[in-house]
Amino acid sequence: MRPSRPLAASLLASAVVGSLLLPGAGSSTAAPPAVPAAAAAAAPRAGADELPQGGRSRDRYAADITWTEHGIPHITADDFGGLGYGSGYAAAEMSACTLLDTLLTGRGERSRWLGPDAVYDDQVTLRATNLQVDTVVTDLRDRKVVEQLLADPVRGPGREARQMVQGYVAGINRWVRENEITDPACRDARYIDDDATPLDVWYGVYLANLLASTGVFMGSIADAAPPSPTDPGLPELPVRAADVDRDALLAGLGRDPERPFGSNATAVGAEATSTRSGMILGNPHFPWRGRYHFTQQHLTIPGEYDVAGASLVGSPVVNIGFNDRVAWSHTVSTAYRFTPYEYLTPVALSPTTYLTDAGPAELERREVEVVVRREDGTLETVTEDVYRTPEGYVIDAPDLLMPWGVASFWAIRDANGEHLRTIDTFLEMGKARDVEDLLRRQDRAGGMPWVNTTAADRDGNVLYADHSVVPHVTDEMAATCMTVVGRVLEQVAGLPGLDGTRAGSSCAWGADEDAARPGIFGPANLPDVVNRSWVHNANDSYWTPSYDDRLEGFDGIIGCEQCTRTMRTRMVAAYVGDRLAAGKKETPRSLAGHQHENRVMAAEVMRADGALDEVCEATGETEACAALAAWDGRSDRTSRGVHLFEAFVGNLPAPLPVVGLDPVWTVPFDPADPFGTPRGLNVDNPQVVQAMQAAIDQVRDAGVAFDARWGDLQVAGDRGAPPIGLGGGAADSVGNANALASYLPEENDDRYKPITYGSSHIQAIAFRRNGPPIARTILTYSQSEDPTSRFSADQTRLFGAEKWVRFAWTDSQIRRDRIAVTRLR
Repeated sequence: MRPSRPLAASLLASAVVGSLLLPGAGSSTAAPPAVPAAAAAAAPRAGADELPQGGRSRDRYAADITWTEHGIPHITADDFGGLGYGSGYAAAEMSACTLLDTLLTGRGERSRWLGPDAVYDDQVTLRATNLQVDTVVTDLRDRKVVEQLLADPVRGPGREARQMVQGYVAGINRWVRENEITDPACRDARYIDDDATPLDVWYGVYLANLLASTGVFMGSIADAAPPSPTDPGLPELPVRAADVDRDALLAGLGRDPERPFGSNATAVGAEATSTRSGMILGNPHFPWRGRYHFTQQHLTIPGEYDVAGASLVGSPVVNIGFNDRVAWSHTVSTAYRFTPYEYLTPVALSPTTYLTDAGPAELERREVEVVVRREDGTLETVTEDVYRTPEGYVIDAPDLLMPWGVASFWAIRDANGEHLRTIDTFLEMGKARDVEDLLRRQDRAGGMPWVNTTAADRDGNVLYADHSVVPHVTDEMAATCMTVVGRVLEQVAGLPGLDGTRAGSSCAWGADEDAARPGIFGPANLPDVVNRSWVHNANDSYWTPSYDDRLEGFDGIIGCEQCTRTMRTRMVAAYVGDRLAAGKKETPRSLAGHQHENRVMAAEVMRADGALDEVCEATGETEACAALAAWDGRSDRTSRGVHLFEAFVGNLPAPLPVVGLDPVWTVPFDPADPFGTPRGLNVDNPQVVQAMQAAIDQVRDAGVAFDARWGDLQVAGDRGAPPIGLGGGAADSVGNANALASYLPEENDDRYKPITYGSSHIQAIAFRRNGPPIARTILTYSQSEDPTSRFSADQTRLFGAEKWVRFAWTDSQIRRDRIAVTRLR
């Protein structure tokens, strides 16, 4: 039964059988679903009938969804298939366009429906044309990569994960059948249909696994071709480490310093809390739109499974969240998920012939057929090709020192391309009883793709661990296997480039007995710490999880040791460290309050001894300097002068390519004092004064007053967002823990800084010895991506006002906050 009117106040305590129409008044109708695309443009997809069609003939599911304030679904079912069913339905309700776009991408059909030349930008690491993406995805499907993993008892998913995915698909299909899409982004899309398969979702999950590895190289894989007289594949010189543009190389490897993909997480244990139990403040910095944005959900099988938190679009399980005994968050890890191999190609032989220690071998050339839509709407099949070695895809990336040249070429081996265990990993974490159990379950599942884990439990223990999927490349093996250019990659970016000649023998990835599978490090060779004080991570390496703990002796592919911490790391640590140093313990309210303190670490360091004001005065810009001197040193909405400081930091000179030489500071980084160095703004360096002048000119040229209120300049900028003023700001170099950034805003681009990235699903979870957890959450860009929904900006307004949602966890809390119920059968 489909309601013929929007959600109304009369539904506050009623049950609705079928679809809950959540958009705002006037946006929901009883019209039939969108008309499927014409049969001529929708030939059967490969693999569509190879797995059960969830919700069709062989599967039965049931779930109850209780919707609470802000459109948060609390899903109850008798089994994991039912949980997936409710999760898929709820995900489609809140993120239909992105969810269906994610399935479209996993099918390799972007070019068919959206044209081959349009650019697909996942807002994180993948930016390629639809044709490039489809070329790689179609080859994955032609080789049945996911199907083989599904059949693998070690590398493939378990029974409960499969049930969740099959139910998830059934829920998506039901929602599409029963609802009219009101989101302008896709309401007229011709690819909308209720024919999603579990395989579509699994390919979406698989592609998400590749975010920090193969996904970075989509264009370089799709366009890779043997050298020719007009394109000899010469690398961009020079190839000496000292002359390489480090920031450009990192950007090409998916680690763009200008677009850092990061997060903060702090866990505080019994020794430092007022409750004598664990607490956590987690704030992943993710895109406010697209494939990698979150929605909230609460999943319950009575007496068996109960977990709440946030899930990335396309994930039926909670990725970041809590249960009644443990809470966790994630931060992007510094470890690499892949290694490049360099293969020698004898000039006398074909450019597709390469050397191995067993003799010459021939590249595998694979032709890929992709259906593309031309501008006139006609469909055409084009043939592309990709090349592979046994280790993986060949790339052509001369700007990354890895061209396909006349003497050698490079291919990528991807550890996250060799498993399909991610859903299992998060599902198992939801069952954990304490932080050590959480880590055991994570290790046993073996599918944490590219993040650290920070956690706290009711017993008062806290955990930091980087037990993600990392290629088993020890420092000793790298030292004997790196090629000349591979060593440059390692010196500049920490990525060892290995000898492809020995890729199948002495330079093959190793194995640990305690690892979930061969080729990756086992838990004993990965960093972790459990204590009862506090731990944190803000995307620097594992080395300094607290003021007192040092994790050392691990292999370089995981991250660096005795290396500089960002200003954001120093700020996140200082919130807890300063409070404890003052003799105070963290309370549930104080830990949550750190989210909106909006201290700016770089300003605190640079203002020591009046240095920042002295630099400004050297410019002679009295009006700007008065505004900067009067600035309160925070990035609150009411602060004035934040924009001047952000512009100043953005114009500062980069460190020189000499260890320990940084023109900005008088006291360089000292490994013995990682949270206190570098420091001392170098007032005598003319480059520092020039950076201040450039910042003043930048603000003046933008037509912005020097003393403008920050909340008038920094506003929400995601699709459909009103110009809601926001606190927080630039992250790593400036030192905001409440990190916000602007990348290609879709709304309010007339404002100085419209936000599309940063603080996302924030949770402050506090356990007590008895009673339910105290759960404060906020989804900064709100639950629904549909601008016509009343849940598209409500939490954004709360975030701007520095308020929280008191998440309904217990049955009584859910009844209190209930706005409607959907029963799915």
